[in-house]
Amino acid sequence: MKACLLALTLGLAAFSVHAEIAQKFGPLEIHYNAISTDELLPEVARAYKIERSKTRGLVTLSVLKKNAVGGLTPMPAKVSIYATNPSRQLATIAMREVREGTAIYYLGEFRMALPDTLKFTASVEVAGEPKREISFDQKFYK
Repeated sequence: MKACLLALTLGLAAFSVHAEIAQKFGPLEIHYNAISTDELLPEVARAYKIERSKTRGLVTLSVLKKNAVGGLTPMPAKVSIYATNPSRQLATIAMREVREGTAIYYLGEFRMALPDTLKFTASVEVAGEPKREISFDQKFYK
């Protein structure tokens, strides 16, 4: 599965329009991304049980915390995400935690109509840290 994480990361990084973004909150970094699932390599989609489709999206999120020597350590978190479209229709996205070795990340699938612009709002809670909220927009094309 570690190879799948690498493939997922590389697969997502290959799409510069959908580059991973991060926001920093003191010692925490929250990394996030949203793509159409048809952009995933078939073997990666199979490994993570993700349906590949132009009308399905995938949001990814990970939380890292600076450790005592300045390195970043993956952190477990309580993550909730919802998306709204331009018509202000709201959809809650069920997130699932994936752990591979020391990596911890969260994946959530959602339906979409193309073309579409979705606004994602995520609430992230890490033990011992204040609750954080991030928002980002993502355009999806035909």
